[in-house]
Amino acid sequence: MGYGIDGPREAGSTRRDALGLAAGLLAGGALSGAMATPAAADEDDWAGARDDWAFEEAHAAQEHEDWCVADLDEEFEADLAAAETALPEEDSRGLGVPARPKGRYTRPLRRRYRVTSRYGVRGNWAAGHHTGIDLGVPRGTPVYAVTSGVVVLARWSGAYGKAVTVRMRDRHYVVFGHLSRISVRQGQRIRTGTRIGYSGATGRATGPHLHLEIRARRGYGSDINPVSYLARRGVRLL
Repeated sequence: MGYGIDGPREAGSTRRDALGLAAGLLAGGALSGAMATPAAADEDDWAGARDDWAFEEAHAAQEHEDWCVADLDEEFEADLAAAETALPEEDSRGLGVPARPKGRYTRPLRRRYRVTSRYGVRGNWAAGHHTGIDLGVPRGTPVYAVTSGVVVLARWSGAYGKAVTVRMRDRHYVVFGHLSRISVRQGQRIRTGTRIGYSGATGRATGPHLHLEIRARRGYGSDINPVSYLARRGVRLL
């Protein structure tokens, strides 16, 4: 799955195409039962071999399809700005830009996943391209912080559904979108590997996955390639 691209590229799948395909598959019953995974449990490894098999069968033909139709949501962006302003003064000044010692970054998922939509795929988004990378996993899969930082917003986030936005120590932002459940709170300082919630399909999504988005600044449209960002910090996402 060599999808480590650095910028937007053309692809045949758009938001409209994705929704049309999802509707057709649902009508034909191709996805019946595959999406009916158990609700999130407290244990990290609730998904057994049978669940893994069902997931692989259901999505083998959809590895390259766009499951994420989240787009610019002005209300969410306004809430994000207001939430950062409301942080304690010490957090509002920032967390500094320390060195990046080995071991301070990690993957957001600890189980096998599929890339269901690449970063930078051209489409009908306000930015002109997909602003994150979609990692397909069953609903309820634990999601972990890729590094330490402060939680700016942890709530319903419009098109991103239930989402957690973290300002990292290098003052970049990471958005974990479409979660089924959130495990952290606004203003909380978190460490690398903190469980922030569980994957889902809330908001504008056509199936269960984690939308991982890295922003150079807080606002929409400042996105950068999450694969390259993590690779430079010693973490292979693909």
